[in-house]
Amino acid sequence: MTNLLISRFAAVHGGPEVGMGALAWLLIPLFAAVGAALWGRWAARQRTAGDGAELEGYARFREVMDKGSEPDGP
Repeated sequence: MTNLLISRFAAVHGGPEVGMGALAWLLIPLFAAVGAALWGRWAARQRTAGDGAELEGYARFREVMDKGSEPDGP
């Protein structure tokens, strides 16, 4: 269907160069949509590590910062 529309458009408006240009402009959004779908799939993937290691590291960081911020006695 698209090929017929482009060839008819090309015949009326100036030859195959116009048809190929129209095809290129139709392919740009197609590639963008495929790229967006791939990125969305990658962003929504299941992460295997979990948050346990990050939370334990943050707890150790907080302990060290709390020890360092205690005022020294007189």
